[in-house]
Amino acid sequence: MWGITLHRNDDVSLARQLFLAVTERITAGQIAPGEALPSTRELALDLGVSRNTVCEAYTMLWTEGFIINHPGAASRVADGLAIATRPPEPKAEPERAPVHYRFDFKTGQPDLTLFPWSAWNRDIAGAAGRLNPGQMDYSGPKGYPPLCEEIARWLLRTRGMAVDPADVFVTSGATQALYILVEILHREGKSFALEDPSHPGIRGAVMDKGRSVCWMPVDDQGAVVSCLNGKTLSAVYVTPSHQFPLGGILPAGRRTELIRLARNGGFYIMEDDYDSEYRYTGAPVSPLYSMDPSRVVYVGTFSKTLFPALRLGFAILPRPLQPAWKHARQYMDVQNPLLEQAALTEFLRKRQMDRHIRRMNRVYGEKRAVLIHALEEAFGRRVQVRGDASGLHVALRFPGMEFGPTFEQACRGAGLRVRPVSRYCVETTAYSDTLLVGYGHLDEENICEGVRILRELLKSEILAYEKGKKELS
Repeated sequence: MWGITLHRNDDVSLARQLFLAVTERITAGQIAPGEALPSTRELALDLGVSRNTVCEAYTMLWTEGFIINHPGAASRVADGLAIATRPPEPKAEPERAPVHYRFDFKTGQPDLTLFPWSAWNRDIAGAAGRLNPGQMDYSGPKGYPPLCEEIARWLLRTRGMAVDPADVFVTSGATQALYILVEILHREGKSFALEDPSHPGIRGAVMDKGRSVCWMPVDDQGAVVSCLNGKTLSAVYVTPSHQFPLGGILPAGRRTELIRLARNGGFYIMEDDYDSEYRYTGAPVSPLYSMDPSRVVYVGTFSKTLFPALRLGFAILPRPLQPAWKHARQYMDVQNPLLEQAALTEFLRKRQMDRHIRRMNRVYGEKRAVLIHALEEAFGRRVQVRGDASGLHVALRFPGMEFGPTFEQACRGAGLRVRPVSRYCVETTAYSDTLLVGYGHLDEENICEGVRILRELLKSEILAYEKGKKELS
């Protein structure tokens, strides 16, 4: 009847299959409004199922208003349920096959093979055993209070930052923090000042919301903040400890100038401290936050110190911003999963984080040395290494050269991933001669072989450039 076929081996119950088949025909107009449905006994015999199955399906139809029952009469289809034929769904875009890189110099990737997984798994198991049912309720948008306390202690140990745990707010990584900040810091008719070049994540956070942008050029010392004089701004975003992607350190003069501008203009500064844990020459760089906690929102992440899938970060918020933050987070996702927060609390409390960072700082320092030596062997003075004092990537400038789509395509063909800095630029073309190379996750052999492949790809460009120089001289 009605061309319905039921499948006994399907995961969907027979009653649910019958319900779906009838509703589909009702909404398509194939079963007319007011039409009487066959008796449960008759339909059960026709479909070869039990009468209870049909009764269950009819109950679903009645409960959801598809049929009307009257005592002593047949069930009938309700009025007004037919829907015009649905247009065909557009074909899904075929997913691009992921590119496999033999030598992947992507940025921001820690070495996950050296993470203390056994210790972390013990902390996860311990947290699962300690948490009681009362703690499994909604806890609000601030984060697990013991974790906020441990983050404050960790920042004091590692950054010299005196932070009240009440001002620490746990996030799903730095990206979520930036999206919320763009929402709550926006002032109508005023722009967000971003570095150029900068990370696509912050550009997306601002531009996806339709906010206007004021671009700050970047040099070897980070953002040129003097360009902001006379601007009316919602907020300024900077990476002062290790500018992304070029690696400059914002000097004291620019820092004080930026603080003065924020005070006078009544805006806040978003400080993204994404990888300052790893520094290889000199003392740790002081955060901008320490100069004026009332005007700076400090954003940190554990993705590059622990592992990216953890998705835990934090923001330190001035008190006036906290009500708006709580409101925005409450209606975004309420809170982070508790188990990971509790495990990270123990990881920090037992100083496992401190030991891990000390170890990795040594390991990454050695990898950095291998990379720089390999670059010197391959390119000599033809390359200028920038931003190598800290972090997990360096910028390589090849004066006179230009890296565009053709170069990237050649790299993909050779199984090599490097990114031209121009990929991170919006307005400037000053860095078309610069490549971005991440190395934290690579071993010594991959680093050296990857540099050798890069040397082969650039050989013809280098020869052409040097020939041009000789002709000019």
